[in-house]
Amino acid sequence: MRYPISWLLILCWICAASAQADFSEAFEEVWAVPEIQAKIDAGIEAHRKGDAVISVVDKDGVPLSEVTITAVQQTHNFLFGANLFVLGQLATPELNQRYENAFTDIFNFASLPFYWADLEPVRGQLRFEKEAPFIWRRPPPDVLLAWCKVHNITPKGHPLLWHSINPDWIPTEAEALRSAYTKRFEEIAQRYGQDILIWDVVNESLVCSKKYALYSEALDYVPWAFEKTRPLFPKSTLLMINEVTQVSHKPVAENQYLKQVETLLAAGTPIEGIGFQFHFFSRDNFHKYFPHDPTFQPDNLMTVYERFSQLELPLYITEITIPGSGDNGFTDQAQAVKQLYRLWFSIKRMAGITWWNLADKTAYGNEGQALGGLTDENLTPKPVWHALDQLINQDWTTQCTGKTDEKGRFSFRGFAGTYQINVVLNNERKQSFHISLPEATKALITCTID
Repeated sequence: MRYPISWLLILCWICAASAQADFSEAFEEVWAVPEIQAKIDAGIEAHRKGDAVISVVDKDGVPLSEVTITAVQQTHNFLFGANLFVLGQLATPELNQRYENAFTDIFNFASLPFYWADLEPVRGQLRFEKEAPFIWRRPPPDVLLAWCKVHNITPKGHPLLWHSINPDWIPTEAEALRSAYTKRFEEIAQRYGQDILIWDVVNESLVCSKKYALYSEALDYVPWAFEKTRPLFPKSTLLMINEVTQVSHKPVAENQYLKQVETLLAAGTPIEGIGFQFHFFSRDNFHKYFPHDPTFQPDNLMTVYERFSQLELPLYITEITIPGSGDNGFTDQAQAVKQLYRLWFSIKRMAGITWWNLADKTAYGNEGQALGGLTDENLTPKPVWHALDQLINQDWTTQCTGKTDEKGRFSFRGFAGTYQINVVLNNERKQSFHISLPEATKALITCTID
């Protein structure tokens, strides 16, 4: 049967609409299982909160009862972030300000670019300083670090060694390349070691190119890189390994990343954090794996992260792209992200979650067509941004009020972070204290009223 063009268009629209509805319903069918949601809720409660007991006394140490206490969370211990690759690089001052506002409103963590090809495009000419020549998505680290300090954002350096983006001038012979890398490590550590305390040391080693001899030596360069960098950075620095999405999330029995990390740790390699990418660079790619591929269903994700947690190192979701393109794309993106962030936040050893590109059309190359930003290209927040704002600033932020008991104590359970404790005595006197509440512990804090 031959259809008029108008009918063909209608049929295509119906099929597309049906596919979108099917995705949303199928995703919820997989993720909204009561047992899974209950496990996620239990994990958040157990691993992300702590108990505080506020003891209010006068200057003589006498407990004060019936004192009104308000606890207001100021910061999170958990790190929520994105990359900071286009800070100050957008078309107008207004867009740049919107970018900063969208970032600081929900994030306390930022990935800074240290890609070798862009940091040292000409041998010996490093782009550290703010006056460095412009390169899109590669602002000078000095500029980004200064901004992080002003806005109380924890910076992370990414990466020290990655086979994929190297300058054209680097040597191909293994020993000469090691020497060049060693110089790079030393220069970065000397300039940024005291200020940037989290680094991706080796990135994507299990999918590395064999272009250079160094990378073809049975991955011996991985322990070498960690052993070279560890003495260069302060002991407080966290040195991480990072791996691509489909490799790092394989079921435990076939997970080569797990085997690699276990082998390296057993050999004494100073790996101190484990990173998992979570990139889906197109809508088709995302739908290939969600919601039906077993690897990316919630039970397998939790099993993989829990198995890595047994290594007793902090885990990080380091790079996230969930596309928002296509019909109903913004809604589907927000739906998926809400469920994924809740799962990640529930994992015992999880310490941070990093979205990749904050704004649409700021991604690398064709990735920009995925519309994987939290805002549109005009920096207007999308539904996914509002979903994260709801989780981070409301659902996972604690504020409570009550009165001290006869022993002068007020207890509350809240998300780990810093708090302002406001004390009101006899409806008149007000005094404020600042406390830190760790996760999964009980803190006794004494507040002395002057």
